Amino acid sequence: MYHIPVMLTECTEGLSIKPEGRYVDVTYGGGGHSRAILGHLQQGKLFGFDQDEDARQNIPVDDRFTFIAQNFRYMKNYLKLYQSIPVDGILADLGISSFQIDEPAKGFSTRYDGPLDMRMDRRKGTTAAEVVNQYPEEKLTEIFRLYGELINARKIAYRLVASRNEHPVETTAQLCNLLRPLARPHTENKFLAQVFQALRIEVNDELGALKEFLLQTVDVLAPGGRLVVMSYHSLEDRLVKNFMRTGNFEGEPVKDFYGNLICPFTPVTRKPLMASDIEQESNPRSRSARLRVAERRPA
Repeated sequence: MYHIPVMLTECTEGLSIKPEGRYVDVTYGGGGHSRAILGHLQQGKLFGFDQDEDARQNIPVDDRFTFIAQNFRYMKNYLKLYQSIPVDGILADLGISSFQIDEPAKGFSTRYDGPLDMRMDRRKGTTAAEVVNQYPEEKLTEIFRLYGELINARKIAYRLVASRNEHPVETTAQLCNLLRPLARPHTENKFLAQVFQALRIEVNDELGALKEFLLQTVDVLAPGGRLVVMSYHSLEDRLVKNFMRTGNFEGEPVKDFYGNLICPFTPVTRKPLMASDIEQESNPRSRSARLRVAERRPA
């Protein structure tokens, strides 16, 4: 297994697993969370989703497990296909796996030189190189401002456009070398991580997929079923928090005629759970993780 699962105990406890229940791990990755869920099941059933072809290397041989090689934005359709709605719990770990980060050919890391790809599903879609070299300057500015939360987004976009007119930006090292001078002193690593985050979100339509997935959980979860979502940056966490609290992404409460909140979920965790100090020390990638749990209300 190439990926250390983050907050493993907290995730399984959040799901409140029934031995005979039906569960979905929509971000299978290295399979660590799925194996833990299977360890709590007897005659239950687990579905695992992942669009990364490398995730298939970790599929367990287990009659209780079904792997679906798709983005979780198609969760409802595939569970319908398998006649497996409703389910008792859904887990989403929105972080990218260690293998994805550490594999230079995928282009996710600022530490290794590789092609500027960043596609989770390399069978289709636009690469990060195409975004950098083809998007207009205003669109690039918007991406870096919204998805990277970078205050100098316009300068970044301008520098990319000026450079690509001379030579295309085709590798992660070229991108880092080109933009590193725009970072404030002693913030180069954080700055480049935000640049890569913005491009990755755009390439994979991550926020769009997350919204589609969250809306589907309303129809897929049984009353009393648990939704457990772990996010790694504020853009994702804000969407998850608002949806669990209000049933929409704006966070605006909607009430009925009698003043009762209309929301399909009841938050189980008032504040997001964070990894313990011990886990953060042993697994640095857990430091930014935020775990939220909600329970499906009766229809």
